[in-house]
Amino acid sequence: MLGILAALTPVFLSGVATATVPAKNQYVPQTRTYFIGADEVDWNYAPSGKNQITGEPFDDAAAVFTQQGPDRIGSTYIKSLYREYTDASFGTLKPRSAADQHLGMLGPVIRAAVGDTIKVVFKNNLDRAAAVHVHGVFYDKRSEGAPYDDGTGPADHADDAVAPGTVYTYSYKVPDRAGPGPMDGSSVMWMYHSHTDEVGDDYAGLVGPMVITKASAARADGTPNDVDREFFVQFKVSDENASPYLERNIARFPGNPGSVDPASEEFGESNLMHSVNGYVFGNLPLDSMTMKKGERVRWYLMGMGTEVDLHTPHWHGNTVTALGMRTDVVSLLPATMVTADMVPDDPGIWLFHCHVNDHISAGMLVRYRVIDADHPDGGNGNGNGNGNGNGSQSGHH
Repeated sequence: MLGILAALTPVFLSGVATATVPAKNQYVPQTRTYFIGADEVDWNYAPSGKNQITGEPFDDAAAVFTQQGPDRIGSTYIKSLYREYTDASFGTLKPRSAADQHLGMLGPVIRAAVGDTIKVVFKNNLDRAAAVHVHGVFYDKRSEGAPYDDGTGPADHADDAVAPGTVYTYSYKVPDRAGPGPMDGSSVMWMYHSHTDEVGDDYAGLVGPMVITKASAARADGTPNDVDREFFVQFKVSDENASPYLERNIARFPGNPGSVDPASEEFGESNLMHSVNGYVFGNLPLDSMTMKKGERVRWYLMGMGTEVDLHTPHWHGNTVTALGMRTDVVSLLPATMVTADMVPDDPGIWLFHCHVNDHISAGMLVRYRVIDADHPDGGNGNGNGNGNGNGSQSGHH
């Protein structure tokens, strides 16, 4: 009997030690705070002034969506965008990193690891109410950011419609069920958007991405440690006819605002911007969509919009794994999110576009570039020009 107890004692003591002494490099949960404003900006869907896919001026088909005229708005619209600030004074915009330049119209990336707490200090700089509503993470009624009859009292509704010029702080927990599931990789994507006027706020541009990383795979900044580069891409037919800024856009941009007929079918069509991160006809800067051969690249894809927003993003030249399958095309519906992993092996400048025919014709196309680090001047059509400026936050004024 004593022999049995002696044999069991090391096992028992070992179990106690494991339970009470933190493992080396064990993740310590933290609170991550973001200062995000809803700002009014002028956004140009085609800042280069030409079709970057063809390298030519806009043809008649593209001019439907891009050409300004006496009774046409053109490619620049008043928008509402989420933008990140450095602190609670909301006096200084936080510069976007080189890695985030591709975000375009999207709001800043909110990051956290499982176990963290996220706080979004939100300032509404618009002339109308707005909010922040998140997907996936855990929140109570005071951080839901959506107005409807939910049986709660006025104290729980301050988050639903933040008044112009005021600040509200949203708080979210990040439990296991907000992080990667059994079939996911080391991180998953959720989205956030304004839900005060859910349709109008979406078309105004108030949408952004959020990434939750598995605690054991999170770097200090919340990025997944098994990924070298991340891209966030939204496919959406942005219906400017349903934007809260339609009247102001008509009054400002056409050459003869009095000649505009908002009920005209042709005018309505001209305002359906078939965009990728707020760009049409390849105007998303190529420098911001560049990666190296052999890098571990994670693509976070999201859809928004209405019944025409059935999108099938397709990568030329390289393949991805998504939903456990090898593919080069994924499917998106409004408010769906798909994570796809790529290890690019084919250098060159490649097309990345929605495969729906009508969306191709209307300009829902961009390019991405794969550089062969061992042969930077060779490979498969790899050039050194981006055809669209320097990758800055194009369109913001």
